[in-house]
Amino acid sequence: MANWTAILPSNLLPDDANPEWLSKGDNAWQLTAATLVGLQSVPGLIILYGGAVKKKWAVNSAFMALYAFACVLVCWVCWGYRLSFGDQLVPIWGKINVAFSQHYLFERAFMGYLPNATMVYFQFVFAAITLILIAGAVLGRMNFYAWMLFVPLWLTFSYTVGAYTIWSLDGWLSSAGMIDYSGGYVIHLSSGVAGFTAAYWVGPRLTKDRERFPPNNILLMLAGAGLLWMGWTGFNGGDPYAASIDASLAIVNTHVCTATSLLTWLLLDIMFFGKPSVIGAVQGMITGLVCITPAAGVVQGWAAIIMGLCSGSIPWFTMMVVHKKSELLQKVDDTMAVFHTHAVAGSLGGVLTGLFANPRLCYLFYGKYNRYVGLFYGIQMGAYSHGFRQIGLQLVGVAFVVGVNIVMTSLICIVVKSIVPLRMTEEDMEIGDQAAHGEDAYAIWGQGERSENSRFSTHNDMETGSSKAKGHVERT
Repeated sequence: MANWTAILPSNLLPDDANPEWLSKGDNAWQLTAATLVGLQSVPGLIILYGGAVKKKWAVNSAFMALYAFACVLVCWVCWGYRLSFGDQLVPIWGKINVAFSQHYLFERAFMGYLPNATMVYFQFVFAAITLILIAGAVLGRMNFYAWMLFVPLWLTFSYTVGAYTIWSLDGWLSSAGMIDYSGGYVIHLSSGVAGFTAAYWVGPRLTKDRERFPPNNILLMLAGAGLLWMGWTGFNGGDPYAASIDASLAIVNTHVCTATSLLTWLLLDIMFFGKPSVIGAVQGMITGLVCITPAAGVVQGWAAIIMGLCSGSIPWFTMMVVHKKSELLQKVDDTMAVFHTHAVAGSLGGVLTGLFANPRLCYLFYGKYNRYVGLFYGIQMGAYSHGFRQIGLQLVGVAFVVGVNIVMTSLICIVVKSIVPLRMTEEDMEIGDQAAHGEDAYAIWGQGERSENSRFSTHNDMETGSSKAKGHVERT
């Protein structure tokens, strides 16, 4: 040890707080990336949901996200992390154990030059955002007490199964060679299917809310969307578990695909509806982020652009065309269209990963050459079996995640329903936040009308009714 430590500056010398296996640079980046992902939820999705829903549901929608974030963390360190990344119990699930003892947290993580403490934190923010995405499908009617039970149950019996199977080194699909770079399957496909299933069991919003559910604050929604987009730098850039060139590539691919997807969705809105929609642009942004996630660091830039074109058009088609013709999609009230933006876009990204995965880039990420080969490269190399095997594994992954989430989410909803009602009463849904929490998002103002004491109000407005004024938001 004396030979190589002699040439190191004093700040890099190993000591009790900095063991020889620890990379300070990687650890610093990993903690930063995890915090960026955390900011996507708190405050990102909190303010996105709070601004995107009808005014009477702003507090409830934001609070569902905040509660899920806190609840998941406690469950994660008590049992969730070890179920997802601990010792194997069965090929799809780990052994239950805690992840908060000093001895365990200071040990080296299963990947990278990081301590378990960093990995527990990093993986927690991914688990938390998954539950918050599910909330998007049931906004505007789910009983908050039912949500309080749903979150720990779904994390325990659904999320941990997908995470262990696809991400743990000993997991069934991970060992088989399926690619999910940063959560296209574990997070987005899971949340999309689980959210849609939960929405089926909870039932729809009030008819008038389904017919008219205007955002109460589009600018606030855009602020949340901006945090979501920029936070994805850590979402995909953190998954090599190192400040490496692969992390840099994943970040660039993420933003290129997202921008392409947003522009594609925007152009389709203009072509078919005659106006550029801000809400549509946000949907296109989200589908681009989701689609690139399973592939971010294992595809080239040109593939990221193609994936952006696909993610901006195929989910648009399923949302704008297929949804209106499907009896099932019409019946299930998915408030934030989580099925289209996450389930469709996530599975699309997974399949496209099976086509475009570059063997060299997969080697940089996985450390194994010619084991992960996209179909197009398999054909180019003459390794047809490798390419077809990869696309087959990606499709098996889709089927597995869909099946697990439909079954487990349904069982959890049935269990929760036996304890508390899944949905609020009709009377409480008429009222919204005041009935659920006794609080209003905008306590000073009414339901969008001008205040009689406002300097912008005129005597004529008060006489004729400000509801006819341009820009008025309809009463909830």
